[in-house]
Amino acid sequence: MGRIKTLNKWANKHSYYPIDFIRIALGIFLFYKGVYFMSNLPVLIDLFEPFESLAGDVLLVHYIAPAHFVGGVLIAVGLLTRWAIIAQLPILVGAVLINFIGEMNTFNLFLSTLVLLLSIFFLFFGSGKHSIDKYLKMQK
Repeated sequence: MGRIKTLNKWANKHSYYPIDFIRIALGIFLFYKGVYFMSNLPVLIDLFEPFESLAGDVLLVHYIAPAHFVGGVLIAVGLLTRWAIIAQLPILVGAVLINFIGEMNTFNLFLSTLVLLLSIFFLFFGSGKHSIDKYLKMQK
C-alpha cells in the first residue's frame, strides 16, 4: 500500500510535464508558422484567396504572420498565454474554414483543427505549472 501512495504522489507531482511539453510544442509550431509566413508572403496570400472579398490582403498578412510569430513565443515560454491564444483564435478558425470554402486539403484541415483544439484547451487550462506566469505569481 505504501508503494501505491508513493507512485500516486510521484504521478501527481509530475503530471504537468506532458501538458507543458504540449504547450511548448504548440508555441514552437505557431512560431515556425509565423516565420514561414513572413518569409513566404505569396504562399500566405494564395491561402487566403477565398477570403479576398471579405478582407484585404495587407490586413491579413500584417495580422497573421506577427500574431503567430509573437504569440508562439509567448505560448512556448508561458507568458500571457491566454491573451496570446485569444489573438490566435480568429486565425485558427479561419484556417479551418479555408478548407471548406476553398480547396479542401485533409492534412491542413487535420492540422489546423488540432491546433485550434489545443489552443482552446490552453485557453481554459492556462499556462501550466512550469511557465513564466506561474513563476511571476510565486514571486508575489
